[in-house]
Amino acid sequence: MRPTGRLHIGHLMGALRNWVKLQQEYECFHFIADWHMLTTDYASTSELEENRFQMMLDWLACGLDPDRSTLFVQSAIKEHAELHLLLSMITPMGWLERVPSYKEMRENLTDKDLSTYGFLGYPVLQSADIVMYRADFVPVGEDQVPHVELTREIVRRFNFIYGSEGQAPVFPEPQALLTPTPRLPGTDGRKMSKSFGNDIKLSDDPATIKKKILTMVTDPARKRRSDPGNPDICPVFDLHKAFSTPETQAWAADGCRTAGIGCIECKEGLLKHLLPVLEPISIKRLEFEMKPKEVRQILDRGNEAARAVAQGTMKEVRKAMKL
Repeated sequence: MRPTGRLHIGHLMGALRNWVKLQQEYECFHFIADWHMLTTDYASTSELEENRFQMMLDWLACGLDPDRSTLFVQSAIKEHAELHLLLSMITPMGWLERVPSYKEMRENLTDKDLSTYGFLGYPVLQSADIVMYRADFVPVGEDQVPHVELTREIVRRFNFIYGSEGQAPVFPEPQALLTPTPRLPGTDGRKMSKSFGNDIKLSDDPATIKKKILTMVTDPARKRRSDPGNPDICPVFDLHKAFSTPETQAWAADGCRTAGIGCIECKEGLLKHLLPVLEPISIKRLEFEMKPKEVRQILDRGNEAARAVAQGTMKEVRKAMKL
């Protein structure tokens, strides 16, 4: 994850819950992608160190376990930069220019300077991040599958150019491990994002969460309490689908369509399910926040473990490339 600010419930439902489950079954590597942050925010580094710390607090509070997963900072492992450089030498420009997110982000992020070598080449850095740890699987949503496929193409090209007959390839071809990634709406109905100021942060206290939920936009057709609405276009109901029980979802949907309940009642019903999910995360987060030295020691241990793996990989890469 890119350390651009404190994480919100979209990160929880879209990635973190799944990561916590995966660490029960797989050997997992999770890193704070601070070099990737520079591809779009290279001029905004003043809060980078604090954001790295806050992200680690969110991870630990959500249940990522440093005894089960390797948690580290990308920039602490210099081998990522070396492998990125080497892979960039064999990656055709056309492969990068056809990555869907390249054109999409250039069209949508008009307030940022994306006409840089680093932004064009960030998928190669992603590939280096993946193959550095000989990853078999990469947990992604459908929108990230093209990035994994690009990595597979780069791996095939590397193994073809530098492979030796009778020897195992240097890199395995990683598979996309598709995971459900619901896009949660923010309080204004747009996609939840820190940059929009419409997010519900994992670090928000119950009073702040309640205030944000109670002021959320709803179906614009419900101007009065007696007006029926459509839950299928209501951002609050999208959160119901993510956090509430099926019984509460049915109650909210029926009450909306028939005007049997008002929007405030609907939101209060959501809070009964949302707050119990976030409260233990908030408590655990505060506990770790009071022990910053311990958190940094966890990162140091993770960096050391990741570095050992990366050094072993780069030894094999240099040998294969006759460097």
